[in-house]
Amino acid sequence: MYFHASPIGGIKLLEPRVSNHGIPLVYFSKKRENVLVYLSNAIEKYCKETGFDFSGPWTKWGSYGFQKDGTQRIDEYYPNALKDTYKGVSGYIYTADEIIDSGFQVQIPDAAASSESVPVKSCEFVPDAYEAILAAEQKGLLSVLRYEDTSQRQLEWIERTMQKEYENALNRPEYRHFIEGNFPFVK
Repeated sequence: MYFHASPIGGIKLLEPRVSNHGIPLVYFSKKRENVLVYLSNAIEKYCKETGFDFSGPWTKWGSYGFQKDGTQRIDEYYPNALKDTYKGVSGYIYTADEIIDSGFQVQIPDAAASSESVPVKSCEFVPDAYEAILAAEQKGLLSVLRYEDTSQRQLEWIERTMQKEYENALNRPEYRHFIEGNFPFVK
């Protein structure tokens, strides 16, 4: 079984789209909990909530990775990031029985990508992504590193990284707006 998340309902055929990798693909995970992070885009949500006028393609941003055992870990890079990004956001998780693997190495545990359209087997409505993430955390299916539990070393890394991200985002005003609003140390 393969899982795919989208804010759009009613999809019957998942079609490849150009994303971060620059080639048209449909991304999937073999774990339902791993797609929950794709129900919301922190940059798009923040910009819309703050009235930032933008009509281009949204930069994708998510602060998650995977532990040695392959379990997803969501990291809060700023206070209340999890709640701010996912609370009140609804979306859909689509399933497919099989896909034609694109051969593209996604470099994410349990992930797969198809360069062909994939028929939807079923669809689950997720009324609140934040609540779904907390439920998955309670079941031990993923973990969350809360900002207040982040080590000083990691906080310093976040500061350096976000400063570089800001400097490199000259042509992405929506990303700069997001960084300025959530990382006050950035200049």
